[in-house]
Amino acid sequence: MAKKVLIMGAAGRDFHVFNTCYRGRTDAHVVAFTATQIPHIEDRRYPAALAGPGYPDGIPIRPEEELVDLIRKLGVEEVIFAYSDVSNAYLEERKQRVEAAGAKFRTFDVDASMIRSKKPVVAVCAVRTGCGKSQTSRRIVSILREQGLRTIVIRHPMPYGDLLKQKVQRFATIADLTKHECTIEEMEEYEPHIAAGAIVYAGVDYQAILDSAEKEADVILWDGGNNDTPFYKPDLWITVADPHRPGHELQYFPGRVNFERCDLILINKVDSAPPAGVAAIEQNARAFNPKAKIVHADSPVFVRDGNAIRGKRVLAVEDGPTLTHGEMTLGAATVAATKWGAKSLVDPRPYLVGELAETFRKYPKIGALLPAMGYGAQQVRDLEATLAKVDCDLVLIGTPIDLARIVKIRQPALRVTYELAEKEPVLRERVLAIVNQRRGTVGV
Repeated sequence: MAKKVLIMGAAGRDFHVFNTCYRGRTDAHVVAFTATQIPHIEDRRYPAALAGPGYPDGIPIRPEEELVDLIRKLGVEEVIFAYSDVSNAYLEERKQRVEAAGAKFRTFDVDASMIRSKKPVVAVCAVRTGCGKSQTSRRIVSILREQGLRTIVIRHPMPYGDLLKQKVQRFATIADLTKHECTIEEMEEYEPHIAAGAIVYAGVDYQAILDSAEKEADVILWDGGNNDTPFYKPDLWITVADPHRPGHELQYFPGRVNFERCDLILINKVDSAPPAGVAAIEQNARAFNPKAKIVHADSPVFVRDGNAIRGKRVLAVEDGPTLTHGEMTLGAATVAATKWGAKSLVDPRPYLVGELAETFRKYPKIGALLPAMGYGAQQVRDLEATLAKVDCDLVLIGTPIDLARIVKIRQPALRVTYELAEKEPVLRERVLAIVNQRRGTVGV
């Protein structure tokens, strides 16, 4: 009889693991997914049309809180952990819980879930969420476009809606974000690439996505999510590390895999981080991945008018996932407030509405910052209502998108943007050398 398998996930990596490692097998049968991290993604089904033969009713998706009951009720023999940005202690606790319920536990197979492309693949990953993958990806796309190479960005999945409709998604214009009913979190990842003239693919079935993208690409750029490993076999594997969180490169799953296996470690935010944090990551790189090249980069922030910040009581609005499961206590808006002399940061906690209040209960270490949570329509409404209540002189928007395009902000608002400024030419040299080698050309 086929082994009964349950996949623990968060609407992304879990589906990819099923598609690449379990779909079509007769010796293993996935009886359920569990879901966590992202609100409102449970109580769905992975559609039969995506699951394939053997799953005429699809596969149920249940809250992770039901994990132990599902193992016992469904007779689960093996549990596959398939989501990202969790501490080693968190992973060990889940392992103990699964084994106490009578099932085997293991993490997803990194290599078996990487698809090989016909085109060169540059993968940008990280040791934690919020390290600066997106700005690194944008810089690499710029480098490749300067060489006349058509570079298609394939983004880590965020399929929080109708999974069948989201099988393959292509984003070439801002209007495509509306067409595909994107959440704020999706727009934060796709919009900056689109604004820079790049085409982005995402969705659920990453073999089908690759088949489409390869038709119009010279190079595939994998833009990872959280600290997940690549979905495609990379010719150049880049991992971004954050010196504001030294040591996390060894303490979080599967970011440590990225750190230990990559070809190039990019230490970002050197301009705002303590030198000791940079030195700690360099030391760990030499100890755990001595073959990797190390690149240092600044993450300078920009605003239209820095004088508008000086002396003001500022509400700093930052990227939601970075402040929540990313555990960061600052972001681009915070850095800008300090750089241009804000009088103070206004604490949003007395003004929280609805699901935002629940977010702070779940992640109490966020502090006096406002995460731009927008996984669903209700969260967007709660964000807008919270913003309307806050007593401040200025709202600084440190999210990757122009939040004022999505929600109404009654106070004066200023957007903070940021880019990658590498300190050595190694990034450009390695990207072009690897791409040209794979394409069969000579030289840089």
